[in-house]
Amino acid sequence: MARFSPLMVAPPLLFAALAGLFLWGMNREHPDELPSMLEGHAAGPVEVTALAGQPLLTAADLTDGRVKIVNFWASWCAPCRAEHPNLIKLGAEGVAILGVNYKDKPEDALAFLGELGSPYARIGADPSGRMGIDWGIYGVPESFVIDGAGKVILRYPGPLTQDAINSTILPALKKAAAGG
Repeated sequence: MARFSPLMVAPPLLFAALAGLFLWGMNREHPDELPSMLEGHAAGPVEVTALAGQPLLTAADLTDGRVKIVNFWASWCAPCRAEHPNLIKLGAEGVAILGVNYKDKPEDALAFLGELGSPYARIGADPSGRMGIDWGIYGVPESFVIDGAGKVILRYPGPLTQDAINSTILPALKKAAAGG
C-alpha cells in the first residue's frame, strides 16, 4: 500500500491556483491597461531639450488654458510610425498635440518628422527618459489627455488607432473641455 505524502497534493493544488489566476486575468475588463498615478492629478514635470528648428515644449504649455494631448514617441518605435497619420489628422482638426521624443537620437527624430510630417504644436526631447519616468510611462507610444489647467484626464498606452481615438480619446478631450 502506498503511503500518503503531502507532496502528492502539491501539483494539483498548484495547477488549480494557476488556472484560477489565468481565468481572472482573462476576464479583466482591460487586461493590457496598467494604472496611471497621474490621472486626475497635475501632469508631471516637463524636462526636455530642444530639437533643432522645432518649437520647444515648456511647462507653461500644459497650463495654457487649452485642452491638449501629450504624446511620447520615438523614431525607432514601429507603433509610433503606425499612429502618426492619426496624430497628423487630429492636429489638422485643431487638437493641440505636444510631443516628447523619448530616448532617441535627435537626428533620427528630425528625420522621422521630416519624412512623415509633424503634428506637434510644441516638442521636446527626453534623451535620458527622465520625463518619461516622472510621467509613469511604460513604453512608447503613450499619450495623455490634459485639460487647460494641466490636469491629466486620461493616460492611453499604445498607438492611437482610429478606433481608440473615437472610443477613448475624443470622449476624454470632451471631458477635459467641460472641466474634467
